Amino acid sequence: MNTIFDQTIREELINRVNSLNENSTRQWGKMNVYQMIKHCVLCEEMYLGKTPYKRTFLGFLLGKLALKHLMKDDKPKKRNSPTKQEFIISENTGNLLEDKLKWISLIEEYENYSNQAFVHWFFGKMTAEQVGISVYKHIDHHLRQFNV
Repeated sequence: MNTIFDQTIREELINRVNSLNENSTRQWGKMNVYQMIKHCVLCEEMYLGKTPYKRTFLGFLLGKLALKHLMKDDKPKKRNSPTKQEFIISENTGNLLEDKLKWISLIEEYENYSNQAFVHWFFGKMTAEQVGISVYKHIDHHLRQFNV
């Protein structure tokens, strides 16, 4: 399965991120391109251990089952997947280029990933392998959302 820890995969994702612009339109969901990029920046900061989030009650109940389902094959994440309130961006506009560059910089940090004790807000404790696959699927999901 594809993983963010593969240099070739990171380069492919970065090329796709670079193709986003103000005119990129969503294929589904509610976020505009700016909101999606900000959302993804917050998610990368979480996975990289820069900003921890508390587990949700529903995550305690269903997180491991959902993680197992996510890891079972290389199918893309489903459209309109729910997210934690803190990852929903309310502002509609901002510096798209600046946030794109920040996102790319965070993607590049996975080359030296060291957050071995990572606990996801929904899935719970994850192995590095699970993190690599999950991060790839999340980024791919949102780039597909904007047809790149």
